[in-house]
Amino acid sequence: MPDARRSGLASTSIVIDNGPVIEQVASHLFIVLGGTGDLMRRKLLPALYHLRRQGYLGEDCLVLGVDVKDLSDAEYRAWAREALAEADVRADRAWCDECLFYRSLGTIGSPDYDGLAQYVERLEVEKHLPGNRVFYLALPPAAFASTIEGLGRVRLNRSAGWIRIVIEKPFGYDHASSVALNQLVHRSFDESAVYRIDHYLGKETVQNLLAFRFANPIFESLWNRDRVANVQITVAEDIGVGHRGAYYERTGALRDMLQNHLTQLFTLVGMEVPVAFSAESIRNEKLKVLQALSPIAPDDAVYGQYTKWTIVHEHIPGYRDEPGVRSDSQTETYVALKLTLNTWRWQGVPFYLRTGKRMPRKTTQIAVVFRKAPISLFQSFGGDPRTHSNTLVMTIQPNEGFSICFDVKMPGKPFQLDTRSLHFDYQDAFGPLADAYQTLLLDLLHGDQTLFVRGDVAEAAWKMYEPLLTAKMPIHFYPACSWGPEAADELLAREGHHWQLNW
Repeated sequence: MPDARRSGLASTSIVIDNGPVIEQVASHLFIVLGGTGDLMRRKLLPALYHLRRQGYLGEDCLVLGVDVKDLSDAEYRAWAREALAEADVRADRAWCDECLFYRSLGTIGSPDYDGLAQYVERLEVEKHLPGNRVFYLALPPAAFASTIEGLGRVRLNRSAGWIRIVIEKPFGYDHASSVALNQLVHRSFDESAVYRIDHYLGKETVQNLLAFRFANPIFESLWNRDRVANVQITVAEDIGVGHRGAYYERTGALRDMLQNHLTQLFTLVGMEVPVAFSAESIRNEKLKVLQALSPIAPDDAVYGQYTKWTIVHEHIPGYRDEPGVRSDSQTETYVALKLTLNTWRWQGVPFYLRTGKRMPRKTTQIAVVFRKAPISLFQSFGGDPRTHSNTLVMTIQPNEGFSICFDVKMPGKPFQLDTRSLHFDYQDAFGPLADAYQTLLLDLLHGDQTLFVRGDVAEAAWKMYEPLLTAKMPIHFYPACSWGPEAADELLAREGHHWQLNW
């Protein structure tokens, strides 16, 4: 099988409008299975168009949408222009007309992979492409196995150029299914060709976490059990399940968010310094984090479910009132848990992870809470002399940035302390940030797997949650627009901690 990173034409460097040097990716055919779906419409198509406008994609980088609908190229291009307009993108009509193509896969029950293979090969010859191919599975998870088998059966996974396949989360439903899916993928694709995508890892603040730690010794020297009291990772959503009720009933918050997004953030915070800034070195360290975890006890996890909430004339339904949800559902919409790492660096430092729907605001934050001063020096003063923990807060969304909180004396008498923060905002410093999918697609096309999940890491992430997946967990109810059930606060209070949030 061709090497997924090195075969095919090399990328070239150009200068756009007297700006920085742009490294264009090699000529290729970007094939989207599920090419008329919601992911293509909202995320992939705008991201690919922006990469073209920015100069990363040349005229010989073509996009082929594949789906069961019977559309002509002209109809598909019209659909694409409409999708880009909905995404508030003023598309260049020439790009749609010259670079977008469509192929129907036929009916769902009998997909025509032989016809697809013939079409791909003919298109590559007509457009003088070297055989570099991306297969993006923008499909429901249930379709992954049959699609991968179909591509392998007609040898679309073989070419004179490089081959890459992108698989969206969730990668499996539990540990056993993730192992089985990996085995199936590896029958047709080498691991070096597999890109398991988690869009959270494409956000600038997540990437900068590595630079923040390893380029700034002042922080890395504090990143251990001697200085850190606890670490908290919060992914809060202000929306409910909406039209996804039936899907959510089969999934729940642990599978939907915690096993992938939060776990990947956790490994980046907890990992050791890699031997090199390379994809394999970084992913090796992430795997070691998961291997060093103590088994999760059911007592260290709290499951919650939001209930209805009414204020004035606004009524927010509870989870059990949502379409597609059972009236007696025991599915969790909120999870908080404590993780313990058995490493020299983190022994005795609890990591708290939480995610939930229908919370007061949408936010993703990592809070590193440092230990308090060993002696309360200011107790002899009047007023409120209590000190607080210095806290480093990394906000991943919505306003990407970093802040560090510290105590200062308030002016005047009596002697009082107030908590203030130093703040860095990415948008203020660098302007609007690229969408995570732009970052990840560009890395994919350059063959950089650093921000993608390796197969053994995906399996280890499922394995760590097996005790919770097989346990019958009690559900604690919380009102919509609150920060979760009281049991989640008690989880931290056991060790004298409380949840941190930076506004």
